[in-house]
Formats: sequence, C-alpha cells, structure tokens
Amino acid sequence: MSESPRPLQPSRRTVLGAMAALTASFTIGAPSARAATGSAYVMGYFTESPNGLGDDYGLHLAVSTDSLQWMPLNQNNPVVTPTGGTGGLRDPFILRKQDGTFVVLATDLKGTDWSLQSQYIHVWDSADLRSFTGYRRLKLHDMATHSWAPEAYWDAGRGQYGIIYSAVNSTGHNVIMVNYTTDFVTASTAQVFFDPGYDIIDGDLAVGVGGVNYLYFKKDQTLVGARSASLDPGSFTVFSTPVAHGGTEAPILVKSQTSSTWYLWGDTYTPNGVFYAWQTGDLAAGTWTAVDQRLYTQPVNSKHGTIQPITTTEYDNLVAAYGKPSWNRIKSYNYPDRYVRHADYVGRIDAYPFDPYTDAEWKLVPGLADSSGVSFQSVSYPTRYLRHYNYQLQLDVNDSTTTFAQDATFYRTAGLADTSWSSFRSFNYPDRHIRHANYVLRIDPISTSTEKADATFSVGY
Repeated sequence: MSESPRPLQPSRRTVLGAMAALTASFTIGAPSARAATGSAYVMGYFTESPNGLGDDYGLHLAVSTDSLQWMPLNQNNPVVTPTGGTGGLRDPFILRKQDGTFVVLATDLKGTDWSLQSQYIHVWDSADLRSFTGYRRLKLHDMATHSWAPEAYWDAGRGQYGIIYSAVNSTGHNVIMVNYTTDFVTASTAQVFFDPGYDIIDGDLAVGVGGVNYLYFKKDQTLVGARSASLDPGSFTVFSTPVAHGGTEAPILVKSQTSSTWYLWGDTYTPNGVFYAWQTGDLAAGTWTAVDQRLYTQPVNSKHGTIQPITTTEYDNLVAAYGKPSWNRIKSYNYPDRYVRHADYVGRIDAYPFDPYTDAEWKLVPGLADSSGVSFQSVSYPTRYLRHYNYQLQLDVNDSTTTFAQDATFYRTAGLADTSWSSFRSFNYPDRHIRHANYVLRIDPISTSTEKADATFSVGY
C-alpha cells in the first residue's frame, strides 16, 4: 500500500515500478501454463500526486516494450474502477493464470484513511486486460484488521493459487497472510505465511528460481528478502541485505528474459510515489546495485503497481484498445529526476513529482515557423507555447506573429551528450540550443561537456 510516513502499526504500502534491458519470463508467482513470450510488459497501478490533483483509485494500465520506459494507456485514466466496498482501490496486482487469462486483485481502500479495515479485496477476471468481468469482493478473514496489497501465485504442489497480503493477526503487528483458492471466488481459511517477529507489509514472490522461492517485503523503510525451498507457510527465512532510497516500500521482482539479471523495484513515499530500481545477476546473493535513473521512467503519478509480461500481440491490442497518450513528458539527461515544466509561465526543470502535474505535459506539434521542426504546446494552457524571449524560455499565448512562431520553433536533433536522447536547436538562433541553467530553461551556444549534458533530454511519457 502507498502511504505517507506513519507508525508501523498499522503500516501499509505504495506502488511500483518497472525496469531495465529486460523482458521477463514472469514477475510474481510461477510461470503460467501459457506464459507470455515477446518483449512486452503491462503495469497496473493507481495514481496519487502531491496535492491530490492526480489522485485516482481505479486500475490504471501502462505498457512497455523493454520494461524501462512506460507508456500510460487511456490517457492515464482508469480502465476499470470498483463499484463495491469503498469504491476505490490501491495496490493492484495482475496475475496470468494457468489458463492464460488474467485475474486482477487489489486492496479495497479509496484514499488514505488507514483506519478503515476491510477483510475483503477487489477481484476481476479478464481475458485480455481490455475487458473486465465477474467483479466481486473476496473475503479473506474474520479478523479486525485490513487485507492490504494482495498478490497471488500458483502453488503447483497444492494445485491451487495462493493469495498473500498484509494483515495484523494475534501477534499485534503486520505479517504476511495466505489463503488458497482455485477460482478467486472462494478461499480457504487464512494462515500466517511469513512472520519474522516484527512489522512487515507488501509481500512479493518469485517462485521456483533455481529450486528456491524468494519473498521480498517492506521492513521499516527498506526492502528485505526471505527465501525457502518450499512454499509452505512458515518456511521462509530472511537472507538479503536491505535496500532503500528514502522510505521505500512495494517491492516488485522482475526477471530479464535476455540475461540472468534480476530487477527489484521499490516505491517511495518521500517524495511521494517515486520508483527506484536495483539489479543483481544472482538473486541468491541477496545484494543489489542501483540502476541509473536515466534508464527508466515510471507512468506519471503511478503508485504501488504490478508488472506482468505480455506478448507483443497483447501489447499491440492494448494500445489499439486504449490509445497512446496525446502528450509527452521531457526528462533531463543530467538531472534524470527532473522534467521540463512551466511554473509561473517560466520554462524550467523540476524534480518529479509535483502539482499541477499537467504543467510537465507537452504536445510536440509541427513547428509554428517550420513544420519540420517542433513547437511545445502546453497541456495545462493549450493557447500557450514555450518560446524564447531574451534567450530565456517562457510560456506565452500564441499571438500569430512571425516573431512568435520563430521564437517557438525548434529542430529536434540527436542528443548532444547522448545520441540516443534529443536536443533542440533554435529556429531563429541556429547557434543556440535549449538547455537548463540553474534549472531554468534558455537557449545558449553549446560547447562544453556540461553544456551538452544540460542541453540533452529524453522525450517520453
């Protein structure tokens, strides 16, 4: 579940993430009978932003061809929203079942009132993640506590699915519970799956890796791993070195299909809902190295998510069904935690996240002075464009003059610091490029390595 800092009892968790030159064979749980093939992924999440402008407690989807750069679907609007319980969800989880279809689970909680204690979780069935059927709430226990961050996996030995989640049982602190089911309609009596003797939430499983099962979870403000040769409740023991970036929760394990690399995603709640990723070449080692933030970009406002491999055909079908975003976000090369935005009509780069979040969304339209160039139209103020004035970039209303059109037109070129990124050369001052200086955008001649880095950006979502 995603949260602001608060006492461990009760605790909860946040969203999620995505990551590296990977194309995984599975995320959480055992590979299904019809495991996905192809370099594509789907992410499920809900959304929150610092001042609440982006809060939405429905199921959101994004897709990726490399599990690094994520493209929100449906204009980052929800594709389905619960109608029962609190009327909202947190911490969605997508599992590909043994028959190749999907089941979606989620916490029954709208907003951040942690005192609400639901013994139920939301459940949907889906053949293709383009339609959702059989909505229901599944009761997991009779305790006076919550059912946070449900996830599921296939337990081949039992011939059943396990549903794990965070709850406070008779120990007085959060543990990971488990129920077993064959249909996600009814479930067995709850059992304690893992209790290391202290408060934990957000269990995430990788099943059957070299004959070992790995469970990552949130302890205090860090992500910690446990492992077991079986999936039996009570069999897991802690083994890993904790990782964190600030207060970190909501672990997601992802395996590369093209190498032996594993990735661990974590979601922070300070600042609000930022994803970080770590990698290892040996899951059994229990040690992780941070991944360069240049390599990955989370969906805007995404919180406590889930990543599931899909086929290329499924990727294409999802994009066809929900559409690509009508806008882009632009990331700084040498400050990859910062995005191009306007604030008080001044162009600048600021650290994600912030509100209004639409101030960092742009439509890259054909150049006003030359259609082979580009102009940056604001999503927040569609009559306004980024233009230079006294060499500084500001957001102005298009007055339809030739001067404005030229000041607002740029040529997109290969990145000056990295040719896989982009730089933007001024139309009417062709010896100058857009760069940031003290986080403010301007056009300047570029020569030094620092200036080249300042003038290099990634255009994504």
